[in-house]
Amino acid sequence: MAADPLTLRGWDQDHVWHPFTPMLSYRMEDSPIIESAEGFHLIDVQGRRWLDGISSLWCNVHGHRVPEIDAAIRDQLDRVAHTTLLGLSSRPSIELARKLASLAPPGLTKVFYSDSGATAVEAALKIAWQYHRQKPLGPQSRTRFATLGNAYHGDTIGAVSLGHVPVFHEVYGPLLFSSIELPTPAGLRSPPGFYSRAAWLKHCFDEAERIIREQHTELAAVVVEPLVQGAAGILVHPRGYLRHLRRLTRQYDVPLIADEVAVGFGRTGTMFACEQEAVSPDILCLAKGLTGGYLPLAATLTTEPIYEAFLGEPHLGRTFFHGHTYTGNPLGCAAALASLERFQTANVLGNVRALSARLGERLSVLEGHPHVGEVRRAGIMAGIELVQDRETLAAFPTERRTGHLATLAARRRGVIVRPLGDVVVLMPAPAMPVELLDQLCDAVLESIDEATGSQ
Repeated sequence: MAADPLTLRGWDQDHVWHPFTPMLSYRMEDSPIIESAEGFHLIDVQGRRWLDGISSLWCNVHGHRVPEIDAAIRDQLDRVAHTTLLGLSSRPSIELARKLASLAPPGLTKVFYSDSGATAVEAALKIAWQYHRQKPLGPQSRTRFATLGNAYHGDTIGAVSLGHVPVFHEVYGPLLFSSIELPTPAGLRSPPGFYSRAAWLKHCFDEAERIIREQHTELAAVVVEPLVQGAAGILVHPRGYLRHLRRLTRQYDVPLIADEVAVGFGRTGTMFACEQEAVSPDILCLAKGLTGGYLPLAATLTTEPIYEAFLGEPHLGRTFFHGHTYTGNPLGCAAALASLERFQTANVLGNVRALSARLGERLSVLEGHPHVGEVRRAGIMAGIELVQDRETLAAFPTERRTGHLATLAARRRGVIVRPLGDVVVLMPAPAMPVELLDQLCDAVLESIDEATGSQ
């Protein structure tokens, strides 16, 4: 007999340690315990329905219980649930690799599978590092990675080492290798010391060029989230910055790693964010939306020249000694193939364009809000920065947890959102109907007023 909701609540508090969750306060909140889902709603053990406003942590694409994806997983389950890719292969992993190579920016033909966004980035770092020691023009010792300020690329130690978000990373400082920080050309405001945003952006472009020029012989790679830095608070880059980085990295022979874990699969309006500036990176990291949000699967794509540096007789030790038990899991690959097919049959990218336009309209009402410092948006990724005073941009006291208060207020309206500090994030699924986006915006706008005391 299934446990009742009260018993489940007790077991949850007794045994489950939730990620990125202050557990002391969590125990005092009536957080939903999800039991099922339908379309774009989650249903908890008490039968309450919740509109999924963050697409299950930025990964759900088509909604929940999509018949075509469900059927693909069931069909694969009737064949085999898992088998290793270490020295073997499988039909779904082969077919998915071919499909990804056909969709990815030109030149990315080799696919290395892993399990999550962080592991996709971790594989990319190790590929770049080893490539320089084995490349045909002669080995080089390149030991540094360059990333942007406020970068977040995942939670494994290598990925954390790329990060510059103090609240996520400072506690692990002694475990990390150092990375080179490029200034982030994001946000609508200029930081102290710059008289205009234009001056700040010029500084960011110039500094990227100076740092890469001066340190390229040490750089194993430059790592960037194309167009939008997600976990940094939806920091949107100006048009041309990604193309600027690609030009510099080509000029100085530094691999460019594009982390599209959060921004890929339609979130910014195109299948991959790199497409919007006609950029082909040397290494591309994918996860989250890869399976439509169904199963953990990630992929790191790279080029023939990088792949060829790992070829050689076994005794030469050029093998990429990296992998995971569930690498290329057939169920995940089957789900991914069905999800990518649905992008075509359901015109998902067309729906994203409609959602993006509507989201812009709905959030425009916040332009004069006394407690909104900035609304940052690219495609259907939106971050609403809450401040104590719009004129001075003074922040709310950290202990007030204003962003979290907005989350709790949204729950009282039947909507699930999750903030990044005091930035309220909206991340609707790319296939969400426009009318549900309106419901999401209604609830969030009311919740911001409630949380900031603006009612």
